[in-house]
Amino acid sequence: MNKRKKVSLGILRNYELYIMLVPVLVYYTIFHIIPIYGLQIAFKDFIPSLGIWGSSWNGLHHFERFFSSFYLERLIVNTVKLSLYSLIIGFPLPIILALLLQELKWLRLSRIIQNITYFPHFVSVIVVAGMITAFTSSTGVINTISAWFGYEPANLLTHKEYFKTIYVLSEIWQHTGWSAIIYIAALAAVNPELYEAATMDGASKWNKVWSVSIPGILSTILVLFILKIGNLLDVGFQKILLLQNPLNLETADVISTYVYRIGILQGEYSFSTAVGLFNTLINVTLLIIANYSIKRLTSNSLW
Repeated sequence: MNKRKKVSLGILRNYELYIMLVPVLVYYTIFHIIPIYGLQIAFKDFIPSLGIWGSSWNGLHHFERFFSSFYLERLIVNTVKLSLYSLIIGFPLPIILALLLQELKWLRLSRIIQNITYFPHFVSVIVVAGMITAFTSSTGVINTISAWFGYEPANLLTHKEYFKTIYVLSEIWQHTGWSAIIYIAALAAVNPELYEAATMDGASKWNKVWSVSIPGILSTILVLFILKIGNLLDVGFQKILLLQNPLNLETADVISTYVYRIGILQGEYSFSTAVGLFNTLINVTLLIIANYSIKRLTSNSLW
């Protein structure tokens, strides 16, 4: 039997799985692959009435304009700081939560904690932004509690120095439980005999976590870390935009919100596409570097 027939028989045997794959392929084709064609407007003076082909080429003009922009340093610094802050604080927490839930022997309490931590992920970004605005207002919960300790009430979102902390804490609250799911699944796949052997050797709970649990999910941690690095500059655009105001814009303005402001509100489609393409190229470069570095250090990588 030749290779083509083997492939055909394999598809026929598992046709249900391939049918399930069709909606995913359609989604990525329509929303991720076809739009790549439009990236050429980053190198053109795009005029909607003329279309993509009818618009004239201008080379790297939009990139040069961005690199000489007054806002360049602020945008890159804010985006990198916010991304690194989220990565350093937010990435380890789902791992810690998964390890703690594994050690929790009361199954009912474990399920309650999981449901409580999962739920915020499904709350609309608009609702979350509204909650943050209400809680951080001068009459909100946070100021009410701080007043008990003698602090003066203040609208925290109008103070630029608090924006990054407010954003990162809201991201942790909203996504830690959901991100822990994959680590919980990975821990469930660790061979129970390893824990039994560690117990017989007199290992404490901490030793079992460090010597069995973490090595058992290390490949999962590294792969997700690489993916996180690949999306380092893609911060939560919608939430940031909803929390921005003229008083905190100095620290809250990032590349994605700048693209929205210039491209959608001001209609400079070619320029905003060039900025977005620059952001994507940086992310791809970081992904390749992270994958190569971790592959050299360990045997784990995306490719």
